[in-house]
Amino acid sequence: MKYGLFFGDSITYGEYDGVFGGWVDILKRYALQKYNEGSKELILYNLGIGGETTEGLVKRISHEMEARNSAAGNIVFIGYGANDMAVKNGTQTVEPERFKANIITAVQKAKSYAEAIYLISILPVSANIDGIAVASGKRRSTAQILRYNRILQEIAGEYNLNYLDFYSGFVADKELLLSRDGVHPNEKGYGIMAEMAIPIIEKYL
Repeated sequence: MKYGLFFGDSITYGEYDGVFGGWVDILKRYALQKYNEGSKELILYNLGIGGETTEGLVKRISHEMEARNSAAGNIVFIGYGANDMAVKNGTQTVEPERFKANIITAVQKAKSYAEAIYLISILPVSANIDGIAVASGKRRSTAQILRYNRILQEIAGEYNLNYLDFYSGFVADKELLLSRDGVHPNEKGYGIMAEMAIPIIEKYL
């Protein structure tokens, strides 16, 4: 059996989805259903941690992968940036250059175990919080999201990785796909994410 390991923040974890448990949980159920129907076995691990940035990722990715290393092969998904690019008290949580270095470090560590690596874009935010500090004190803007997404795309191109562009799948209908907080998807949004990711999962079933 192969393993799929999903690293990320609360959006990977599935926060704010009380119906399906988030996009990774939807994929877990899909892979299990396919296995029961006769497909190859693919075990998916949701390793998302709410509030985490790439600083946390580089500290734990090797340990996490050592603990879940399939001899048949591992597929790694890396979904960060929503917390890194947030500004709080006038300071960017993780500056763009540091963000890029952290992602590259994580990719290099993952390559020791992974047969395929997918970098995941940052989602858009709702218009009513774009550039505005919310209750947590964090401020996110479309300009910064696009800047950090460009970094992810550049790394994907430079290191021959896959890029999963959830941003493009969301942006036109973002007000219908985001939760009340304007940052996390709602159950419909998580469903769209799962639909976009299912063709990737099917390649390994």
